[in-house]
Amino acid sequence: MQANIINNIFSLTNNAFDSLATEVFQFQYQHNKVYAKWCDLLKGQQSTVDRRPPFLPISFFKSHTITTTLFEPQQIFESSGTTQTINSKHLVKDITIYEQSFIKAFELFYGNINEWCIIGLLPSYLERNNSSLVMMVDALIKLSNHTDSGFYLNEFDKLTNTLQHLEAKQQKTLLIGVTFALLDFAENYAMPLQHTVVMETGGMKGRRKELTREEVHAIITNGLGVSKVHSEYGMTELLSQAYSKGDGRFICPPWMKVLVRDEEDPLNIKTRGKGVLNVIDLANIYSCSFIATEDVGVVHEDGSFEVWGRLDNSDIRGCSLLVV
Repeated sequence: MQANIINNIFSLTNNAFDSLATEVFQFQYQHNKVYAKWCDLLKGQQSTVDRRPPFLPISFFKSHTITTTLFEPQQIFESSGTTQTINSKHLVKDITIYEQSFIKAFELFYGNINEWCIIGLLPSYLERNNSSLVMMVDALIKLSNHTDSGFYLNEFDKLTNTLQHLEAKQQKTLLIGVTFALLDFAENYAMPLQHTVVMETGGMKGRRKELTREEVHAIITNGLGVSKVHSEYGMTELLSQAYSKGDGRFICPPWMKVLVRDEEDPLNIKTRGKGVLNVIDLANIYSCSFIATEDVGVVHEDGSFEVWGRLDNSDIRGCSLLVV
């Protein structure tokens, strides 16, 4: 049964999402003790619980072991943080599910990987060995099979030379980087990029003064000569990514969906509108597919979404609601 669910996740037709999400919910309710207890606690409060699976607060990945079925993890992804914070941990039963998810999503939005040169500008992430983002970019680098694909720390002179070489060859290139590093590069090494997609993955966390998305994208477009800045929406607690090809408007792959909840009434969940984002990620088959994030934004009529920021004090919300 599990194999059938996994196969169906990555071959979804347009009308099959809800039925497969229900099947995943039933599987996780039966085999995930933390999630099952959370659902049981909500049943008396949420009249729609039988129509829409409850969403687990994302903070539980900090305070509980979130697994569906018992297993020895092949990989444990961990969020970044300081010595004063508790980091999220995502226990991954089968790493090939994550690989299927990010490869199929990338090719859905950007075509064959082997047509690209992939350059990762991820200095803070490369210092960690448990980053899901580093694993994804590393795999894309290898799959691109391009001699100039690779990671860069703070080697801006070398990166400049590489990009100029690729531009001269009119090579389709993806420069994917953490936001603060892309800003530093764009401000100090301006150049016109015509054959390069610049993609920011978020990530300021005290490295620079906090800027709005519009301010970030303006600095990058002015410095690097691109018309739009692409973005990737992913996190430690998810095995799927949404992508934006400009203006911060993200589109999900077929096995992922974003809903919105009311900040004052978190059980009031809608398919469209402004509020706090809830994510259904069917690739999270062995953890939890129904995640209540702490990201504030809007979901548009076509299902695309924007992220405006984080809830205040998001680290402490939900942590004391359940003891298992």
